[in-house]
Amino acid sequence: MLKQQAILEKKLSSVQNANCVVMVPPKEFAFNAETAQDNEFQHQVNDTTGHIRQLAMQEFNTMVEQLRQAGVQVVVFDYPLGNIETPDAVFPNNWFSTTADGRLYTFPMACKNRQQEVKTEALVEALEFAGRPVLAQDDLLDYLAQDAHLESTGVMVKDHLNKTVYAALSQRCDREVLEDYAQRIGYERVVSFQTALPSGKPIYHTNVMMAIGEGFCVICDEVIPEFERRFVLKSLAKDKQVISISLEQMNQFCGNILQLETVNGEKVIAMSQSAYDAFSAAQLAQLSSHGKLMPFNVQTIENIGGGSVRCMLGEVFLPSRTHQL
Repeated sequence: MLKQQAILEKKLSSVQNANCVVMVPPKEFAFNAETAQDNEFQHQVNDTTGHIRQLAMQEFNTMVEQLRQAGVQVVVFDYPLGNIETPDAVFPNNWFSTTADGRLYTFPMACKNRQQEVKTEALVEALEFAGRPVLAQDDLLDYLAQDAHLESTGVMVKDHLNKTVYAALSQRCDREVLEDYAQRIGYERVVSFQTALPSGKPIYHTNVMMAIGEGFCVICDEVIPEFERRFVLKSLAKDKQVISISLEQMNQFCGNILQLETVNGEKVIAMSQSAYDAFSAAQLAQLSSHGKLMPFNVQTIENIGGGSVRCMLGEVFLPSRTHQL
């Protein structure tokens, strides 16, 4: 029995890709003026809030349906409403993460209205109902008192196979909190670096400039200062096919993609239609060798929310109830 347990734990700890995701319906979706202070991907549009939410919900529902049809388990977290609206709740990957040993972590987010998205108890219930029970919880919310932030897999791109976290430092990614979290989950390396957009501002979230799959990495390395860029690329190239994207491609969310697995173990790569259209034919061929490409039209959510498909997917690495011994 113990040997079987050890084999299972080893298998779970080596998984790069989740086969289950949490997605949150955009029922309060709107332009978020707070996050727009450092998110240059957001745009205001001349439209009614009601119509914007209708379009966003259509995009969301289609994405959920297509992921499920492909064989990815989707937990729709229809969160309880609070007194303060949460226009960015559709991007749940910024406030929680899970690990293969059954732990749920919650994170200190930088913007006040985004901190309202943290609804741990309700999420635990939703995961339990979906057959993905949380076995233990931990959080880094005490760092809010120090005005220090770490926005989960928005700012951390993880190479689970090599127990390495890549992170672009910013006001949403504090080095001390980053190092603390990596230590808690037993990851051996943290590769943190600076970035600069043409405006001079840092990238607000690492996951808009890079993505890591089992055997590949997509990265907009031109936003990393040269002396750090070489080190980051060398680290990635050890066992990944590095696909470099331009600043223009990054602005079309080519870096905001995510490799997943179906319940049958088949690889799929989720991305927006905007990203798919911006990749070159050669890049699409490279990516296709790592999984079936799944583009989704999330134009409304991308344009107004400043985040794309990867941001909409909260990976669930929790063991399913049927796999617990």
